[in-house]
Amino acid sequence: MNAGFNKKESSIALKAELIFKLTQGLIEIVPKDNKLFLQETTVRFMLEDAMMIPAKISGAEAIDLYDIKMENATIIRKCAQQLYVNAGNLRFEESIKDSEYIELLRDEIEEFRLLFIDWVASFDQWNYIIDRWGLFNPPGVTAHDKDPDDSISFNSKEYFDGLDLDNLDEDENDDDK
Repeated sequence: MNAGFNKKESSIALKAELIFKLTQGLIEIVPKDNKLFLQETTVRFMLEDAMMIPAKISGAEAIDLYDIKMENATIIRKCAQQLYVNAGNLRFEESIKDSEYIELLRDEIEEFRLLFIDWVASFDQWNYIIDRWGLFNPPGVTAHDKDPDDSISFNSKEYFDGLDLDNLDEDENDDDK
């Protein structure tokens, strides 16, 4: 278990890793002569989606900002949904003998979805910077809102004009005496 994850976070991270391993196993049972495998469409997309989920969980946990967490959560949801659909499509491939493996993966994705709901609900909505594209702002905040940081006045010209940079070296030499 990762030391940086709390219980809820480790549950979702562990489930994501399980989904990745199940996806790898499912890809192994797709016959190599299967047109889906040779075209590297469905199985390649499934593996990419399964790899992206734990990576984006780590990315979301590495930062506290709500908007960045939500951006990662959106990608996770998209990948999990695509993985669920693509796994379901494999049910119709007659060359796949162990179809219960497909249902196992889909069941794990459904369990992941439930963990995901609680995980997203745990994000601190008030630790954010305004998303100027308007997609990942907390409820009640819009892309057109004034950024509270804009009210902090700092005029660098006035600040640096007020410093006596010519005597700075002399002050340092005085400390050496």
